[in-house]
Amino acid sequence: MQLDHYNTKFKKKTFPITVVCDQVSNAPNIGSLFRIVDAFGIENIIFCGKGVNLNRKTAKTSRATEKVVNYELNKEALEVTHSLIKDGYKIIALEITKNSKPLHNFKVYKDTPHALLIGDENFGISDELLKLADDIIHIDMYGQNSSMNVVQATNVALYELTKQFLKK
Repeated sequence: MQLDHYNTKFKKKTFPITVVCDQVSNAPNIGSLFRIVDAFGIENIIFCGKGVNLNRKTAKTSRATEKVVNYELNKEALEVTHSLIKDGYKIIALEITKNSKPLHNFKVYKDTPHALLIGDENFGISDELLKLADDIIHIDMYGQNSSMNVVQATNVALYELTKQFLKK
């Protein structure tokens, strides 16, 4: 018998991870990010950018998780990231660059909160933000395509990061 929301036995847990979204503005992507942040027990999500707003499409895709997830709206990703650095966060950027390392080789910093930076659906994370990152990670891909949707990439990254926090 398939389990539903009422008879699963998953234990609720919160991980010291904040997802910082740099210019992610597509309503279905925002809604999906709420769902995965909730599913993985992520501490907080911060949406940064001028075109970011929560609307009916966001709510429909999020399936009411925007009501239970801690989130913020902020215009400036640089300001948010500098503040997280001051608060002792390790800044991890999810982006393919010349210096990025595969996600499967990344090890979380023990007993330290993490901020996972994700970027615009078309242009990725700004160079200014990448310069602030302690680590830049990417997901190895083996097909013809060299990128994936920001939500799917965040999904994969959060799965790996939370799995490592559980092993501590």
